[in-house]
Order: sequence, then structure tokens, then C-alpha cells
Amino acid sequence: MVDQAKADLIKRLGVDAAQVSVVSSEEVTWPDGSLGCPEPGMRYTQALVPGNRTVLEAGGKQYSYHSGGHRAPFLCEQPQPPTR
Repeated sequence: MVDQAKADLIKRLGVDAAQVSVVSSEEVTWPDGSLGCPEPGMRYTQALVPGNRTVLEAGGKQYSYHSGGHRAPFLCEQPQPPTR
């Protein structure tokens, strides 16, 4: 999960891999199918979803990547907290 998230961020930002560091990576339980990243107007399954949250840092800014179920890590612009 971490490698996939780092590869995506490196590509997005156009930076060298050495400029991206891992702040944290943990297994979490998301409260619903939005995986902690709900989008306005969307409906999500209302069931707990096991997944992962990885926080990366580049250029002094942190980026939150969420995954769960069968979904690969994706950048979440406005992250919500997991259930724990």
C-alpha cells in the first residue's frame, strides 16, 4: 500500500522519490464505503470496511492516501477519521 501511494504522489507532483517521506501507515476500519473520503452527492454502503490510511509528506505538505475493500490507495483531499 505504501509503495503504491508513494508512486502515485511522486507522479502527481513530479518529484524525486527521495523528496517523499512516510509520516504514518496504519490499518484502520472505515465507517462506510466512502473509505473516509466522502464526496458530496454520493451514496455509500453503510458497513464497516477494513482498510489502510497512509500519510505521506513532500515539500512540507502532508497527503492522505486511503484504501479499503478492493480499492487501491487513492489521494483523499478532505480526509475523515476512521472508526478505530
